[in-house]
Amino acid sequence: MSGAVPSARSLIADARRRFEAAGLGDPATDARVLVCGLLDIRPTALLLEGDRPVAPDTVAQVEDAITRRIRHEPVHRILGRREFYGLDLALSAGTLEPRPDTEILVDVILPQLLDMVTKGLKPHIVDLGTGTGAIALALLHECPQADALGIDISQDALRTATGNAERNGLGSRFATRLGPWFDQTPERFDIIVSNPPYIRSDVVTGLEPEVANFDPMAALDGGPDGLEAYRCIAAEARDHLEDHGLVGLEIGFDQRDDVVQIFEGAGFSLLEERRDYGGNDRVLVFAPRLD
Repeated sequence: MSGAVPSARSLIADARRRFEAAGLGDPATDARVLVCGLLDIRPTALLLEGDRPVAPDTVAQVEDAITRRIRHEPVHRILGRREFYGLDLALSAGTLEPRPDTEILVDVILPQLLDMVTKGLKPHIVDLGTGTGAIALALLHECPQADALGIDISQDALRTATGNAERNGLGSRFATRLGPWFDQTPERFDIIVSNPPYIRSDVVTGLEPEVANFDPMAALDGGPDGLEAYRCIAAEARDHLEDHGLVGLEIGFDQRDDVVQIFEGAGFSLLEERRDYGGNDRVLVFAPRLD
C-alpha cells in the first residue's frame, strides 16, 4: 500500500481484496480477525477506532501476516492464540488449534461436572491429549471446585497448556504429565475427557492445507481406521475411573457406531450423545457398567 497513512479499516479492505484474489474461503472474516488481532482492536470497536492511523512498523507486520495467510497459514496460527469457551489460549507447534465444535464436549460434560459438585464431590478431571489445555481449562473455569490433569505426548503441548492455565488464572488447579494416555498416570478420576486423533491415516494428507500443513500430525492421525485412540482409551479407562465417573469424547462425523461398540465392549454404557452445529455426530459420553 502507498499514499495516505493506512488505517485499520483500509488494511482490512486491502487484506480482503488480496484474500479474495487468492481464493481463500472466507476472505472478509479472515481479514477482519487477522488485522484486528494484530492491531489489538476488538472487531466491535472498528466503528470507533477503524480510522486511526497505523504505525509503519505495524503496517509491515500486517503485510507479513497477509502474505502468510495467502500461503494458507491459519489466521489464529499467525496470531498465535485463539479464544475457546471465553478463554484466551496460546497456540504452539505441538498443539491442535481448538475449534468451536470441541466446545460442544464442554457443553455436554459441564452439567455432569456441576452435578458431582452438588453431591459434595471435588471432581478430578483428566484430559487425554490435552494440547492447548482447552477442554480441561474450560471446565475448570466454569467449575471452581474441580481440578484437572492434562496429558500429552508432546512436551511443547504440555508447556503451552501450562502457560494457558496460568494466563487464565487456573494454574493452581491444573497440572500436566507426559503420556501416552495413562502410561505414567496410576490415579483414578471422576471425569475422563478427550479430543483424540481420529482421522484415518489415508485421509490426513488430503486435508485442506490449513490443517495438514499446520496442525501437528500426531493430533490428527488416528491410524488406519481412525479408531486407534478410542481403543487405547477404552482399554484403560475402567482402571482409571471412579464408579460414578464419566468418559466424554469428541468423535469424527462417521464414527459414532464404531466408538459405541468399542466402549460397550470395554464395559461401558452410552449415557449421552450430541451432534455438532452441522448436524454431525460429535460427542459421546459413557458411564461404566456396574455389573
